[in-house]
Amino acid sequence: MAPPWFPLPPRGYGGIEAVVHLLGTQLREMGHRVTTFAAEGSDPRLRAVSMAPDDWSEDLGTSTQAVREATYEVRVNQELKERRHEFDVVHLHTEFPGMACASLLGFDLPRLATVHGGISEEVVTFLEEVDEEIDLIAISKAQRKQAPNVRWLAVVHNAIRVDDFAVEDGKDGYLVQLARITPDKGQHIAIEVAERVGMPLVLAGKVDRDAKSRRYFTELIEPRLSGKVRWIEDVRGEERAKLLGRAAALLFPIQWEEPFGLAMVEAMASGTPVVAFGRGAARELVEPGVTGYLARSVDELVERVRQVGEIDPERCAERARDRFSPRRMAARYARAYRNSLKNALAG
Repeated sequence: MAPPWFPLPPRGYGGIEAVVHLLGTQLREMGHRVTTFAAEGSDPRLRAVSMAPDDWSEDLGTSTQAVREATYEVRVNQELKERRHEFDVVHLHTEFPGMACASLLGFDLPRLATVHGGISEEVVTFLEEVDEEIDLIAISKAQRKQAPNVRWLAVVHNAIRVDDFAVEDGKDGYLVQLARITPDKGQHIAIEVAERVGMPLVLAGKVDRDAKSRRYFTELIEPRLSGKVRWIEDVRGEERAKLLGRAAALLFPIQWEEPFGLAMVEAMASGTPVVAFGRGAARELVEPGVTGYLARSVDELVERVRQVGEIDPERCAERARDRFSPRRMAARYARAYRNSLKNALAG
C-alpha cells in the first residue's frame, strides 16, 4: 500500500513512492505476485489499483490532508476485505493512518508496515500501541534505536535505481545539497561551508509550505543567493543525475536524527562523496574514506570537504550500488514477509 499522493513511479518528488515502486518491481522480477494500492496513473505492471485521483497531491501539506488520508485508507481496507483471500501479506507504506486502520482489520492477514519518518515521543507512543498487531520495519538501525522498546521485525535500508546514476568523466568543482529547504536540512550551514572553502554551491529542493520553512528561506537562504550560491527549486531525471555526478561533494549538514537520506545514496552511487554531520542514519550510510566523511562541527565539515579529492569515485559508486540495490532491498523484505507469515502461523 503506497501513499495516496503521487503515482508509482513518481514523476518528481515522492521518495516513499519511488521506494515502493522499486520494491514492487523487484519482487515481481523475483517471481512474486504483487498488487499495489496507489494513486491514479501508477505502473500497471504492478497490478496497480487506483484509490486516489492524481489531483490529491495538491492537498498534501494542507488542512485537507488528513481527510484525504482517511478516505484513502477506508477505500483500501474495504478492497482488502473483499479480496483478502488473494493475499498472503499486506505491506503498508502509509505511515500512521495506515497503521491505525490496519491494526483494527477484522480478518486474519499478516500486516507489515515500514516506518519511513522520524521517531519522536509521540511516534514511539503510537508504535507501542500497534506493534502487537503489525510487524514493524525500520529503514535504519539509527531509526530503530530511537524506539528501543518497540517490537521491530527487521531493518531494511531503502534502495535507489542504481542504473539511473553514473560516474562522470570529471568533476566541475561545485558542492551540492539536494534536500527540501527547511531548517532541519541545514542549508544555511551548507552556504557557510561553501563560502569558507571558496567553492560554488547548488541548493536543489523545494521550500516546504509551512510558515517555519518559508521564513527560513526568506530570512536565511534567499538573501545569500548569488553567483556562487544558486538555488534550483525542482530537479529530476537526467538533470538530477548530472547535477550529482558532476559535483565535487554532496553536503548533508543535517540538523535532526534523519532516519535515512536517499540523496546521500544517490550521490554516492554517482561517485560523488558525501560530507555529512554524523547524525541519524548518516553514521551507517556513509563509510568514511570510501563513500564520504562524517563530521561533528562546521569546522570539521570544512576540513572534510577539502579532503574529498582523496575519495575514489569508482570505488565509491560500486560500494553504494552494492549496498543499496533494489534486489538487496527486495530480498530483505521477502525475508521479512516469510518471518511475518511464520509468526502468524505460530500464533
